[in-house]
Order: sequence, then C-alpha cells, then structure tokens
Amino acid sequence: MTLRLYDESFEKVLMEKSYPDTYYVNDGDIQECITRLIPPYGNGFYHEICFTNVHISFGNIALPHKLQFYVESDFDTVEMHFALKGKSKAISGNFRNIVEFDSYQHNIIYAHHLQGKMEFDGPDMHVLEINLAPDFFKKFLPEQSGLFDIFRNSIEKQNSSLIHPDHQRISLEMYQILNDIIHCDRKGTFKRIYLEAKVSELLLLQLEQLFDEASVKSSLHKKDVEKMYAVRDYIISNMTSDYTLNDLAQQVGTNEFTLKKGFKELFGTTVFGFWNDLKMDQARKLLLESDLNISEISDIIGYKNARHFSAAFKRKFNILPSKIGSK
Repeated sequence: MTLRLYDESFEKVLMEKSYPDTYYVNDGDIQECITRLIPPYGNGFYHEICFTNVHISFGNIALPHKLQFYVESDFDTVEMHFALKGKSKAISGNFRNIVEFDSYQHNIIYAHHLQGKMEFDGPDMHVLEINLAPDFFKKFLPEQSGLFDIFRNSIEKQNSSLIHPDHQRISLEMYQILNDIIHCDRKGTFKRIYLEAKVSELLLLQLEQLFDEASVKSSLHKKDVEKMYAVRDYIISNMTSDYTLNDLAQQVGTNEFTLKKGFKELFGTTVFGFWNDLKMDQARKLLLESDLNISEISDIIGYKNARHFSAAFKRKFNILPSKIGSK
C-alpha cells in the first residue's frame, strides 16, 4: 500500500514513505506492527495485527489540523469499520458516493482496489478496522436474505459498496468486544484463537443490527447523543468515583430526565446499570488474574461492604466471587 500525506488543498506532498516510526513483531501465528505518528503530522499510534484471512488495525491519534492523504491498494477487502471518535471522509473512484464516518458509528465496507483520498478530522481520532478476505467473509452471510444478497453480489462483481446505506451506532456490547480486542495480551496461537472468536462475535452483532428490520431510529438529537457518549466515557474513566445522576448530567450539560431517557434509549440499559456492569466485569478480571482477596477487590471497585459486593456479584454472574478464584 502507498501512503502520501498532502497539505489541505491536496496540492503539495508533505510526506511519502511507509511510516515515520514502526515496530514489528512476528509471533508464530500472528504478525504485529505498531506505528508511531509523530509531529507535525499528529501524535499517536496505529497498531496492526495480522493472521490468516484477518487484518485488525486500531489507533489513537491527536491531530493539530485535518490530516489528508492518498491511499492506493491492489487487493480486495471487506472492512468492519468502527469510528470510535473523530470524523473521516473517503473519496474514491471505486465508490459512487463519498463515504463519511462520524464518532460512534460503524458499517461494513467492500473495497475493490481502493484508490483515492482520505481525510481525518479530529482533534482526536480513535478508530478500529477489521479487514477480512472476501471469500472468508462471505461464509458468514446467510443465503437468500435481501440486502445480504445485494452485498454478496457486489463482492462477486467487484463493485465497491457499503453493506447498508446508513451507518449504525456502536452498541455497548460492541464496545466491550472492541475493548477486549484492543487490550488482548495473549500470545501466539492463543491470541489468534481469542481474536478470531472476538471478530466472529463482533461481526454477528454488526449483521444483526444492520439488518434488524424492526429496529427503531433514535429520537435523540445529535448533540444529546454526544452527551450520552460523554457520560459513558466519563463513567469508564471514573469507575470507582462516587457521583449522582445529577452530577453526571451537569458534567455534560444536560438534565437528569434527558440523561435517563437518552442513555436507556441509546444503550439499552440505565446509567447505573452500565456503571454496575463495569464494576462487576472489573471485579471478575481481578478475581481471575490477581492475588487480591475479596475485601481488597471490593474496596478497589468502590464497595464499602464486602458482603454487599458479593451479593451484587452473585446477581450479575449467578456465582459467588469466592467460587471463582478469590484468595
């Protein structure tokens, strides 16, 4: 693949080379490449993980201004695209329309010999893409199912296209899997097996959401959607803090009613239901991977009483924490 960075008018080439700073890892079944983007182009990283039929890439990049570049590839791919933060725009002769993504959106793209311009508009870009070999991807598509057939036909005729004309919102289930992929610390064959399972699970959620005829479009305004995601991000970053619904609403400039209604509509759970699930998932991880006892874990995730923690854990996982590895 060729990469050229341009100025904002696409008239002057700023850089033309593979990558400024790249680190490679070859671990049996898996090959990895970590690229550091340095000023003046931006500041961040791009991590690629490759194994048979699958190419996973994700990155966080802080951009001082719009980043524009030319991309050219000589292969076909089906891309599971997740725009976690920031805006992107792709202009290619292979697509009839400009393909644009905003924060919190996902879709599936088939690209045949991509050739065109890309634009990233931050100030922060967080993205995760999973590229699959077309023949491998088609095995997951059910037969005789409307838009599935249309997309399959596009692949067979090598017509670049989106699997669905409308991007969808990234769900909480998807976020959890994306987080699992990004923070996977297994090695070699075990990492490949783990990531293959996560990719399949993520693709299932995408296909179910994209082709759910009964799904209802959100009634939230774009600004309110952004506030709901801001609350979600705040809770993740301050999981053990003590705050009320009103505190969270004020944090993002809304009110309790809008927060309660909007969060449930967008994510399918309450604010405190989401907060509690995060705590329980963290507790389970600590129980399995650390030498901490139940009281210590209870304190870490914000429970003052270990018995209350054990009861909450039992409600979530239907098993007492003492039964799964606590010391």
